Amino acid sequence: MYDLVDDYVERRVPLRGAHIAHARQAIARGELVLGGALANPPDRAILLFTGDSPNAAEAFAAVDPYVVNGLVKKWQVREWTTVVGADAAVPLPADIA
Repeated sequence: MYDLVDDYVERRVPLRGAHIAHARQAIARGELVLGGALANPPDRAILLFTGDSPNAAEAFAAVDPYVVNGLVKKWQVREWTTVVGADAAVPLPADIA
């Protein structure tokens, strides 16, 4: 999760290509599943990684052009235990309400 600077939308323009390339490389490695900024206002971004540890997400953020160039005020990696949906990591049995 990224906390973005107030003028993120304007400042991202020259860095967007490098950021998107970085994200696509993480997708190709099977690490990044989804990513994007929240809207109205665009004050945070969420990137969903898969893996057994936070290493891939931490390594991604450490060299992400948005982070390195100050568009991200702070970032954090949180574990998310998914329980419903086709790709849930820990699917609940159908009989649990």
